[in-house]
Amino acid sequence: MTGDIRERGRAAVTVAAEAQAALDYYLITPAADGDEAPAEAIVVEEFTLTDDFRAIGLDTAGWTAAAGDWWSSAAFGRAMREDPGLRARVRAVSRPEAEAAYHGLGGGELPGETRLRALFRDHQPLPDSPPLRLTPPSVPDGFHDTRVYRVLFAGEPRLSLLADVVTLAGEAGDPGTRIVGSGVLRADPDVFTWEVRRIGPGVACCLDLTAHLGTTSAQVLGPLLRRLTTAMRHAGPIPVTVERFS
Repeated sequence: MTGDIRERGRAAVTVAAEAQAALDYYLITPAADGDEAPAEAIVVEEFTLTDDFRAIGLDTAGWTAAAGDWWSSAAFGRAMREDPGLRARVRAVSRPEAEAAYHGLGGGELPGETRLRALFRDHQPLPDSPPLRLTPPSVPDGFHDTRVYRVLFAGEPRLSLLADVVTLAGEAGDPGTRIVGSGVLRADPDVFTWEVRRIGPGVACCLDLTAHLGTTSAQVLGPLLRRLTTAMRHAGPIPVTVERFS
């Protein structure tokens, strides 16, 4: 992804974001690392975001092949992030992959995203606070604003699947290496840089994004955060929240 968006800038980010499904899709497999095993359940999620893209809530719904019915559970959404055994059985997929799995398990046609949102009945509020500005933000010359975001994830990404997110650091394979890799996008008049960091090997990681905005508009920022988060999900870790630091 980094090479792609370096070449095409704003258009590539916008088009890619528009082509994505709005919801997050996961398959639950019977055993850990069951990439080839048939799924036993499908999970659909969506974060509630503020106007400046902070996460303030999470909705989780699922369908289990054995029961043949949809359910909504904030507790299951928490368990996906807190229980390493369950997390090892969770695999992020695209909507077409979820549709194929749902059909293959006898569910028929996967409901559209409007219908799926109607299944969210057990909302999980997330802690939230406005950005803490102890000093005026340091905005480089030529930019209107600078923002710093952290997308926190449970688990650690598979390095082989991070090519769409970052250029890997030379020592990325060393569990003691904190900064796994970095990326950059210049979408005139904005500049975005990001790093993927370990937070305790195997336990958690984060994607830190710095956005130097050349205008008052943040129209590229939201789609870019979404695209980077999606790429990280498909590399293995599960998003926990989105915080804004400045």
